[in-house]
Amino acid sequence: MKKIFLETYGCQMNEYDSELVRSILKKENYEFVTDEFKADIVMLNTCAIREHAHRKVYGRVHNIRHARGKDSPVMIGILGCMATNLRQELFEDKSLKIDFIAGPDSYKRLPHLIHEASDEGQKSYDVTLSEFETYSDVYPSRTEGGVNAWIAVMRGCNNFCTFCVVPYTRGRERSRSPENVVDEVRRLAAEGFKQVTLLGQNVNSYHYDNYDFAYLMDEVSKVEGIERIRFTSPHPKDYPDHFLDLMAANPKICKHIHLPLQAGNNRILDMMNRGYTHEEFLSLVDKIRTKIPDVALSTDIIVGFPTETNDEFEDTIRVVTKAQFDIAFTFKYSERQGTVASKKYPDEISEAIKTERIMHLHATQKEITYQKNLAHIGKTLTVLLEPYPEAKNKDQMPGRTDGNALVILPLGPYKGGDMVKVRIIAATPHALKGLPV
Repeated sequence: MKKIFLETYGCQMNEYDSELVRSILKKENYEFVTDEFKADIVMLNTCAIREHAHRKVYGRVHNIRHARGKDSPVMIGILGCMATNLRQELFEDKSLKIDFIAGPDSYKRLPHLIHEASDEGQKSYDVTLSEFETYSDVYPSRTEGGVNAWIAVMRGCNNFCTFCVVPYTRGRERSRSPENVVDEVRRLAAEGFKQVTLLGQNVNSYHYDNYDFAYLMDEVSKVEGIERIRFTSPHPKDYPDHFLDLMAANPKICKHIHLPLQAGNNRILDMMNRGYTHEEFLSLVDKIRTKIPDVALSTDIIVGFPTETNDEFEDTIRVVTKAQFDIAFTFKYSERQGTVASKKYPDEISEAIKTERIMHLHATQKEITYQKNLAHIGKTLTVLLEPYPEAKNKDQMPGRTDGNALVILPLGPYKGGDMVKVRIIAATPHALKGLPV
């Protein structure tokens, strides 16, 4: 029985895909281990979204080879988006000594790829993009005792934002049937999971026959034992009124929406092929807050997109100030091979300017988040407790509010998965502190 060490980078979809990989290979009698030095095979499930992810994976492979020694028989496999995007480069770099590569639609072929690489001694790969593969017939192998479970309800993306490599690494959109998703949720509830997060590259464009994402969310909410339902990542173009009305009315659907802005200037948004103006984005924010007054909003923002001027960056600051996001995930633009932006728009904005802009954005959002957190002091909120890693402070326990704010509690007679009423007594820009009531 060969032993595998699997390491995951990037988004929640990659986390879910790693669970699929474990399930597929366990059926073939592979054993997964937590100590990479006991593994015969090391697999890295990679991300291709940002340049930093590439550098990190390249460095990680070199570290593995160095730590195991030049004569070590350990095999290394690269999975995920980076495998699809950079397959030729990965094999051509002789210092990496990659044995096999599998793209996101090829995980069912992993037993064959590993066999080719180990028993036949040849470089083995499959990065074919499928129009149909959803892995609906594979039940992921998850860690026992978890509170939240990821569920990919669709794969691929049709948006083709000019900065994004996902359509080229994960293919076009295709969705699982509602029945198949609900069956998986029922199994998760029976295993003790209290929360599910529905995943897709553009999850709210889910469509199967005549069923849309609102229908799917409503069906999932009917599963007994599931207390909370979240979803990520969506696109601002896919928020029909009936979906927002469902969110407002259904107590199981968390009042948290991730609404990626990406930029606040209309010229830059057009270059990004985002399909909306900043005025339309802010109008959507107003509509969401009218229908769901207590909603929490998070976002993604890119600074330093090619040709972005200082004044255009200030448009982003103005939109952030008006939108009042609860949290923002911010990134410096980095060119991704194969995207429209890499072909049409030279990445000429200096690293110093990108750093200056992102620090300004961080400071702006940090103050907004802090004020929003301060406003929770004195409130009683329901918190879903999470298992706490052993390396963390053993006198505390974390949880999440309906709006996904982090709350820290003192240890008590409760455990991960419990829903606890908490009175908020303090706040920082990063978390709330509370006491059970």
